Amino acid sequence: MNSCIMRIATAAAVLIAMTGAAAAHPGHADASGFAHGFLHPLGGLDHVLAMVAVGLYATLLGGRALWLVPATFVAVMALGGALGAAGYALPYTEIGIALSVVVLGLAVALPVSVPTLAAMTLAGVFAVFHGHAHGAEMPQNLSGYEYAAGFLAATALLHGAGIAVGLGIGKLSELGGRRVTQAAGGAMALAGLALLVGLH
Repeated sequence: MNSCIMRIATAAAVLIAMTGAAAAHPGHADASGFAHGFLHPLGGLDHVLAMVAVGLYATLLGGRALWLVPATFVAVMALGGALGAAGYALPYTEIGIALSVVVLGLAVALPVSVPTLAAMTLAGVFAVFHGHAHGAEMPQNLSGYEYAAGFLAATALLHGAGIAVGLGIGKLSELGGRRVTQAAGGAMALAGLALLVGLH
């Protein structure tokens, strides 16, 4: 395996492990601005799993989807964040976030190829919920732009982690690597189901 890919995949695994199985949206009272926004997505298992799943899914689709799907998620998440910060209500936000883990996990687990536009749409729909949650919980005493830049940077990093892990696994072997990736997607989907059950 290429040593650069191996280093990226290792760093991604460490980043994911550092997030822990925390509550969905814990506070980070000791942080401010960019740091607060950056830590927010990393503090919730639901966000981490969904964002890494987007990167894995983009890797499986390949081609232009490798960058268009994650870019769509980040862009639409910014829009959702703006809506949340402005006080617009979005019903069933937590359910939408948990469902994103289930659906994106299944998208990784099942060997179904879809057009890039459909994958972008899927990512965008769920990005609204994730963005709204971040925006609605933005502390009023922090710079909104710095906070938003932080959670968007963390999101992009988690997408990159998913892509790096997907590429790294893919290097193991064509068939074996795909099976490992699909197993990871199945585990994500099950985690999403557990999150959904926990909401009731």
